[in-house]
Amino acid sequence: MAQPAQLNQWLQNFWMRKATFMGLCAELAPTLRHKDMRLRAALSVEKRVAIAVWKMATLDNYRSVANQFGVGKSTVGIVLMQVCRAINRILLRRTVTLGNVQDIVDGFAQMGFPNCGGAIDGTHIPILAPPHLASEYINRKGYFSVVLQALVDNRGHFIDIYTGWPGKVHDACIFQNSGLDVEMPIVILGDPAYPLMPWLMKPYTGKLDRSKDWFNYRLSQCRMTVECAFGRLKARWRCLYGKLDLGESSISAVISACCTLHNICEGKGETFSEEWTSEVRRLEAEFAQINMLHGDGG
Repeated sequence: MAQPAQLNQWLQNFWMRKATFMGLCAELAPTLRHKDMRLRAALSVEKRVAIAVWKMATLDNYRSVANQFGVGKSTVGIVLMQVCRAINRILLRRTVTLGNVQDIVDGFAQMGFPNCGGAIDGTHIPILAPPHLASEYINRKGYFSVVLQALVDNRGHFIDIYTGWPGKVHDACIFQNSGLDVEMPIVILGDPAYPLMPWLMKPYTGKLDRSKDWFNYRLSQCRMTVECAFGRLKARWRCLYGKLDLGESSISAVISACCTLHNICEGKGETFSEEWTSEVRRLEAEFAQINMLHGDGG
């Protein structure tokens, strides 16, 4: 009975199997190992990665994680950023990337939309009130956030991410600054917040006839891939709901690392529990309730 329980514990704590975890450590070792001398006590690569993954996968604060691993509170923050930056340096570009375009187009075609290469949307990542220009970070729902813009494929894998803009900034503005605002041979799908372009399709608005209504339905079905991807991302990496207590550049690094780990877990078929999704819904409901109580909702 001990072995299944231990395996279950591993998945609950690190959101991935041990083999995937050890593979991640092997990939990051060249970057992380040479930093051992910078800390008072040398930590193994495995322990560094475990600390960072635990912090990203849970809502535990720095002190709680420090107690869990027998290290200092400040060490957790240092290790988190070392590991996230290593993930972004070594794995981001080859993990968050366009795969086989024909497979993606075929996948979206089966879902009802031809010649489609991706679905785009933005999501808000809660943060603590920043020390400068705090009002710029208050989003329309009334809390402080930065925006993650993502383009996903038909399987819900991230193929392009762009993050760090203050929560107050409109999706269309972020899009125009993201580098995706270039002509493409295939179309991508967005919601009404995005500008209509020959290669960026969005829903019809206003009075709809049957053909426009059908177009909107098929577009919506395909756009659900990006909404589901955000849901799974936040369900796995709950630090994205923990009001990240970091500087601006560090927040973007953690978000990017979480997106990279999302693709790795999805690509390796790691277990995903619907209970995690329920937890995210509970957290979202808490945010909505707090905003209503404070009269901040927009």
